[in-house]
Amino acid sequence: MSKPNIVIIGAGLTGLATAYFLQKKGIEFVVLEANDSIGGRIETIIGSHGATMEMGATWFGRQHPHLIQLLDELKLEYFKQYTQGISLFETMSFVPPQKFEIPDSEEPSYRIVGGTKILIEKLVSQVGLQNIKTQTKVISIKEIGNQLELTDSIGNCFLASKVISTLPPNLLVQTIQFEPNLPESFIQLGKETHTWMGESIKFAVEYANPFWRENGFSGTLFSQVGIINEMYDHSTYDTTGFALKGFLNGGTNILSKEDRKAKVIAQLIKGFGPAAADYVGYHEKVWRDDPLVFYPYETLVMGHQNNGHALYKNALLNEKLYISGSETASENPGYMDGAIVAAKTIVSKFQ
Repeated sequence: MSKPNIVIIGAGLTGLATAYFLQKKGIEFVVLEANDSIGGRIETIIGSHGATMEMGATWFGRQHPHLIQLLDELKLEYFKQYTQGISLFETMSFVPPQKFEIPDSEEPSYRIVGGTKILIEKLVSQVGLQNIKTQTKVISIKEIGNQLELTDSIGNCFLASKVISTLPPNLLVQTIQFEPNLPESFIQLGKETHTWMGESIKFAVEYANPFWRENGFSGTLFSQVGIINEMYDHSTYDTTGFALKGFLNGGTNILSKEDRKAKVIAQLIKGFGPAAADYVGYHEKVWRDDPLVFYPYETLVMGHQNNGHALYKNALLNEKLYISGSETASENPGYMDGAIVAAKTIVSKFQ
């Protein structure tokens, strides 16, 4: 039975940022992570030819000041998303894609040099790996006097004066048993709160060279008819690794990976020509298949539904359980910036 002062559930961006801000205040904590890896919905794959391909959180902009401030504080560099050249828009299956160009004057998106995982690795190095326990899935939280007792899936117990959950609210209320029970209004809210990335299927195709750039294309594609809904150039900052990366139609989760791959390559060949068939790697992430991120909704839940809801500001179990995570943020909920906002909001409650 260990007795940390504060237990943080989840070692995603919100959990690690919370640990980082608590540490700056000199407050002790331990982070419990159910997965055997750290990062939550940030997952960067390094390809065989050096491309950094994001299966999770990727882009941010100047409208995300909290994230940018943290990147600057941690001395992490970022760069503008490549958009030069011809972009494609598929409106109907029986007509060629429309061509357009994105003006440089439009608000740019940015990516982190080295991949989004660099932010996770930097935060882990700051808070200390010794303060993070992986493969520790919390299944119950029980109020015992002025403390909370957390039990994991193999029977380990942790006592804490305060607990901060950074799990998506729907996952929290569906997978952890509470004693006493949480208010019914909160449970219902959690079930009706959208889990960001939950229904997304992200994919990336790695190439030995950026043939699309060489042919005057930006790599940007929007489609109303193909399996690829949205796609961008995903080459590295120093142009040593090359990839195209984006989102697949969420309904194609019922297909096999090989079927999705075949449809992706066919769509790329249609848009960019036969050079698209000469790829070196295909990668994808079906987020709804990850039970440590996504729990199926009981009713129809729309994108961003109940994200940032005022009820998430209230501490539960006699002010000992705090609800955090990007979905709860008062600003930019669901995004990386929201994760930082949520972390700052919770940590401001502790002295």
